[in-house]
Amino acid sequence: MSANRLISGYSVAGACGIWKLWQVAWSSEHRSTERLRLVPIDTDLADDLFRLHQDPGIARWYAGTWTLDQARDRAASMGRAWRADGVHKWMAYRLDNGELIGRGGLSYTEIDGAPRLEIGWAVRERFWGLGYATEIGRAGVTLAFDELAASELVAYTEVYNRRSRAVMTRLGFHYDRHIVHGGEPFALYLLRNKDLDV
Repeated sequence: MSANRLISGYSVAGACGIWKLWQVAWSSEHRSTERLRLVPIDTDLADDLFRLHQDPGIARWYAGTWTLDQARDRAASMGRAWRADGVHKWMAYRLDNGELIGRGGLSYTEIDGAPRLEIGWAVRERFWGLGYATEIGRAGVTLAFDELAASELVAYTEVYNRRSRAVMTRLGFHYDRHIVHGGEPFALYLLRNKDLDV
């Protein structure tokens, strides 16, 4: 959620409470992990998003490579979501040399007619098997549960995407069921926040 949406959910909040909510909204944007710098995707990163979606390992799962116009449209859409919801996808760069690794993070999606908080990732093929998807995913899980106090997260991928399903399992997700997404069969995974009563 954006800081505005977070604050509007409290009818009574002291100055300290409001400041804390603003801190959560701001900290959800830029962050670092052990090896990665995570930056919110907006129009200023459209060229990197285009470059990312030229990667054959990513294009395989996104119906081919993107055009520059597609990347610009998607980057603008992600930027709007960051401003409206306070969450969406990060671009992931190596901390030590700034190399583009992939993207990932949280976003809102609709499943069975209900809004759900979803986590996803996409990593350039040359970096597969090095734990980057798990690292991006772990940052998203931390944001969702420790900072946004979400009760659960969903993740989904094509049923035959074994690598992505393995990342979901490593993050603690469990398989729930098959769903249809874009006319194709997808595997839906769930992760519940054990610190909350759900």
